[in-house]
Amino acid sequence: MRGSSNITILIDGKPSNSANSGAGGNRLEQIPASSIERVEVVTNPSARYDAAGAGGVLNIILKKQKKDGWNGQAVLNVGTRDKYNTSLSLNRRTGKLNVFGSFDLRDDHYRSRMWSDQYTTLENRSLRTYQQGTNLRHSKSYNGRLGFDYTLPAGQSLTFTLEPNFNRSRNTGNQLATLSGDTTARIGSTFGVTENIDNIDASVDYRRTWEAHKGRELTGSMNYTFLNADVVVAQRNTEGSPDLREWQQDLDVRLNAVAGQLDYVHPLGEKARVDAGFKGQYQRNGGTDDFLRQQADGPAFDRLPDRSYEYTFRELTQAAYATYQQEINKWRMQGGLRAEYTHTSGEVLNGNGPFRLRYLNLFPSATVERTLPGKDQRVKLSYSRRLNRPGFMQLLAFPLYQDQRSYRIGNPTLRPEYINAFELGHQVSMGQASLTSTLFYRHTDNTIQRLVRVDEEATQRYGAGAVITAQYVRNFGQATSYGAEVSLNQPLAKWWRLTASGSLFQNTVTAATGNEANRRIVSGTARVMNSFTPTPKLDMQLTGNYRAAAVTAQGRVAPVGSVDVALRQRLFTDRAALTLRVSDIFNTQRNRSESFTENFRAEYYNKWESRVGYLGFSWYLGSNKPPKKIENQPQGGGGGFGG
Repeated sequence: MRGSSNITILIDGKPSNSANSGAGGNRLEQIPASSIERVEVVTNPSARYDAAGAGGVLNIILKKQKKDGWNGQAVLNVGTRDKYNTSLSLNRRTGKLNVFGSFDLRDDHYRSRMWSDQYTTLENRSLRTYQQGTNLRHSKSYNGRLGFDYTLPAGQSLTFTLEPNFNRSRNTGNQLATLSGDTTARIGSTFGVTENIDNIDASVDYRRTWEAHKGRELTGSMNYTFLNADVVVAQRNTEGSPDLREWQQDLDVRLNAVAGQLDYVHPLGEKARVDAGFKGQYQRNGGTDDFLRQQADGPAFDRLPDRSYEYTFRELTQAAYATYQQEINKWRMQGGLRAEYTHTSGEVLNGNGPFRLRYLNLFPSATVERTLPGKDQRVKLSYSRRLNRPGFMQLLAFPLYQDQRSYRIGNPTLRPEYINAFELGHQVSMGQASLTSTLFYRHTDNTIQRLVRVDEEATQRYGAGAVITAQYVRNFGQATSYGAEVSLNQPLAKWWRLTASGSLFQNTVTAATGNEANRRIVSGTARVMNSFTPTPKLDMQLTGNYRAAAVTAQGRVAPVGSVDVALRQRLFTDRAALTLRVSDIFNTQRNRSESFTENFRAEYYNKWESRVGYLGFSWYLGSNKPPKKIENQPQGGGGGFGG
């Protein structure tokens, strides 16, 4: 979102602890596309929203049935090269009671290939490590949703939801490393990553309205999240090394989180209102990280105490906010203030000692909107202050190996980064067409930067001629982003609608070396979607996406783009639909980046299986009908625990 990947994810307006934790990628992949009503993008949120999320808020609104009787949908999708997905959702509304449930099953195989090229100078020796490999990821997920809505007297309603989600995945692959220094060696290896991630979300929601006082509303919610993750990384040299024993790293995580929120809206006449609310959230997290080495004379493994860890993590967040909104003629104004207190503590046994963070911050927000004369158009100016809290995977200082030559490690001295964001927007509607344009500016202090360095001690002790690198985070300098974006929704004919959006912005970050000028680049994004209805029952979509190059504190990320196509034929008087979709038809999606420091430079390349064909069949039950937009099958192949 405008050059920032740090966003807050809401599901039905409520934070999802599992979606915003290290397992967020998995949690979002588990939501079936057929269950999503819409996605709201809030780039400059008011004080009502949590202050976390530098890039803004994504609110995923799930479908809710309002019609009496039985309704539902059954979906079956088959993708090329062993990809299968099926889901069933049912809903029964009778009078004051509405019962809903859904089940989704995914079984996917995704392939990828990678290479990396690293150079360093260590004790006057030039070392180069070139690695290339292939990977197969087999992922299975089983996801459910069960709940009910009950209408109570006096404008009250109660909702209970239980969502169990279970993910099982296995990555296997081969890797060949070429080590160049005083001599040249080639080492082949196999690796595997097993992930077992279970999470359960439960929530209770209460809503009260007053018929005699239109607009007055009281809402409350309680949420509980349990997450258990067991991730095992294993690797074994197969050639070119005298030691062919396997090593394993077993990470076990147990997370419990509970949150409560109360919001109240009180109208002051027809043109003004006051909003206020409170929120509390507590997270308890603990686990182990064991390093295992195969014994020399058998298949058994020994735990290495000096490379194994145990950790604890606690975080308490409390917040209160108030906003005031007023309309005067063609003006609409809103101002608010949010206060948030955070207490974070943790410890890595056999590693860095305990750490404790306490901070209280104020987050103001303001919006001024003006309806312009003539056509249906308005202009809006907004401001908000936000922060990005470090997560537990960023704070805990124990190594997580991705392979035997690279690992990630947390930083207990990490502190939040703070963002000031401004927007000036204009929107105009011209019949069935609409045009939105926005100027934006975002300034970040105490920036959290992802960095890489050579672990000289590990390179000397365990490298055997290879470079061992550590990826870490630290607060470093400032970052700014400013630019413009435009969005157009325009019918070109009765059978053709164009939706296009694009942004152009300049990103500036403080260089990691500290002795060079700030790193800056003009970047941008573009998205064009053409929707066609050549016949009353046939829908077509052709979508193109592009993201320009970006800079980091230590390097550069290459541009990437793709084109998708989808067709949907409605059948049996809109009781069913047949969908055909091909993602990334030109097979252009990949990640390519480079990093460099004073004595280290590297290039990284990763190409996953992005060109995939899907054939899907949907059957609609009760009064359900095919939606206006084609429900795209999500692309897997990514995900993984730890962000």
